[in-house]
Amino acid sequence: MPRESITRRQVISTASAAMAVRPFAASAMSGRETRTWRDLTIIDGNLVAPLDADRPLDDATAAQVRSSGLSALKMTLGGASGSFADAQAEITSLDHAIGANPRTYLKVVTAHDIEVAKRTGRVGIIFSFETATMLSGDPANVGRFAERGVRVMGLTYNRSTPFASGVMDDSASQGLTPLGRDAIAEMNLHQVTLDLSHTDEPSSLAAIAASRQPAAITHAGCSAVCPHPRNKSDRLLRALSDRGGVIGIYELCFISAGPGQQTLADYAAHMLHALRICGEDHVGIGSDALLTSFDTSPAAMVEWNKDILARKTAGVAAPGEGRPPFVMGLNRPDRSFIIADELARRRVPMRVIEKILGGNFQRVFMETWGGP
Repeated sequence: MPRESITRRQVISTASAAMAVRPFAASAMSGRETRTWRDLTIIDGNLVAPLDADRPLDDATAAQVRSSGLSALKMTLGGASGSFADAQAEITSLDHAIGANPRTYLKVVTAHDIEVAKRTGRVGIIFSFETATMLSGDPANVGRFAERGVRVMGLTYNRSTPFASGVMDDSASQGLTPLGRDAIAEMNLHQVTLDLSHTDEPSSLAAIAASRQPAAITHAGCSAVCPHPRNKSDRLLRALSDRGGVIGIYELCFISAGPGQQTLADYAAHMLHALRICGEDHVGIGSDALLTSFDTSPAAMVEWNKDILARKTAGVAAPGEGRPPFVMGLNRPDRSFIIADELARRRVPMRVIEKILGGNFQRVFMETWGGP
């Protein structure tokens, strides 16, 4: 793939592609808690599922996917600066890969599909873009991609596009452009969720105001807990929640200063802060990690470090990238259960945990995608 188009999803896929799926330890939670969490709709706002267009998953990997307890996950395609043709080709490839695993995956096109995936024991895959380069400067392409099942779209990936400014722009923000407003209008028209994870604050505030539907920040952290360009200010979080949106808290190294690997306590600090600022109806999980375990073997880390260097060379990396994309204790398929247990330990009410695990993302998707 072109180095300039490398997204984090592609980096973590590359780092683990040649490695066998690692076994994971049994959860420490009680049987009662396991059944409770598994009974819920669980949605991850950004995750990388193992998929191969050329062959079905092996039995061990498929079992790990199903063990995650996920009802659905949002998965990025199209790269950091992919073209219209590249994105169309990747949609075709992912369609084939999902079709090759009908007992494990279900492509999500409507909110009802999430319920179907849950009921049938599969994991729903929500197609998404993190940027808008694949629109080729034409907002009408929102509808063309929506017809192929892309249900979530962003405006930028760290750097500016003709639609808005990114969180890593060196120059003064251009804000939401007229083209960006047109793209948002098309997203509203075609029932596509607007994602502002990689868009800078002035552009995001304007985008939230311009959208007739709730927006999402599917994977980010809180700058009040750990200052970083990829984390969001309290002002932005309030604007998002005031208009009905949701933020998914990610596991990336940006949630802690380091140098050690980010911890469950770091993760909980961001989750609890977002709850205080946004309220219980506007916070979810957006891991930005692998569904299966990230391989930290020496060989895999060599590949990881190569791709981090490539991202830095291409200018799409955020400051401090390098530590692997997982929180200690969450590097496993059933990470959502561990998060739920930690929140329960911190006396977060059950009704709130249910919303965080999936209810809040499900509501926003229902509101932005419309009927069945």
